[in-house]
Amino acid sequence: MLLFVVAGAVPATSVVKAAPSTAPGQPVVRIDDVARFYAVYDKAHGTPSAAALQAGYLDGGSAGLQQFVQARIFSAQKLADAIGKSPGAFRDARQCVPMLPAAREQLRQVFSELTRLDPQAALPPVTIVIGRNNTGGTTTPGGVTIGLEVVCRSNWLDPDIVQRLVHLIAHEYVHVQQPAAGVDPPADATLLFTSLVEGGAEFIGELTSGEITNSHLKRWTRGSECRIERDFETGAMGTGMSDWLYNGVGTPERPGDLGYWVGYRIVRAYYAQATDKQRAIQDILNVDNNNAAALLERSGWRADHDCRRATREQRKAFAGNGH
Repeated sequence: MLLFVVAGAVPATSVVKAAPSTAPGQPVVRIDDVARFYAVYDKAHGTPSAAALQAGYLDGGSAGLQQFVQARIFSAQKLADAIGKSPGAFRDARQCVPMLPAAREQLRQVFSELTRLDPQAALPPVTIVIGRNNTGGTTTPGGVTIGLEVVCRSNWLDPDIVQRLVHLIAHEYVHVQQPAAGVDPPADATLLFTSLVEGGAEFIGELTSGEITNSHLKRWTRGSECRIERDFETGAMGTGMSDWLYNGVGTPERPGDLGYWVGYRIVRAYYAQATDKQRAIQDILNVDNNNAAALLERSGWRADHDCRRATREQRKAFAGNGH
């Protein structure tokens, strides 16, 4: 699944030339495709031709880059056209390049924590590349590929570039472990099921990296939790998702992708009530369209519970202000 697909995110200064990183029990995290891209980019003073991109960047690229070409870049000409159309995105993404080794180092702890939570976790490679400015990344059972130029400008996420990358990759790496995320959703996929897949990636990503990817939703939903959750509850078993998922970042007044946030809260409640935490992790990872309603029921989560909690907190804050 994709975390986000946007045509517009962030920044850097110098290219870091680094070999693939691997260790026993750790997946390879490749950042060398980025260095090769900027070698071509610099030689052409920011306007590389399709031929130069093909020969210097795409032809010798990693397996992750080759897969990304098929899925998102499509051709060297389309990449050259994207650079010409949005030169600032590729220029500004350089700001993020020096952060890649630090992000890769922090990911070692993320993967170690994931294998502690799920000893059977698959560990395919992570590849960070420069794409066509049209997606933050793709995830398949074969690995995670991140489009740096999009993630770099996605400044509604964590302002710290290293943390932004770490939280995003932690989220996407959970999708590798979810059977439901590796196949097309069924035609009757419910809003609840799809939100639990995304919310599960947010929650387990938080357990492994320390924060959810869409941490801005914690701020943007403050004070509106009750309304949002009641609206979600109303449509949870339906198939309408356009108001909840993959609908863009939105604004603080009208946030997008709220299904991630509600799904996360449901999954968090499920894990909190579970006595067997390792079994709970497996239940979360293996949610599907048929068992999603049962997971919701066992979680104990209800919109009205959060509404009552919010009311109590508001009253306490009101009293604390001397009213």
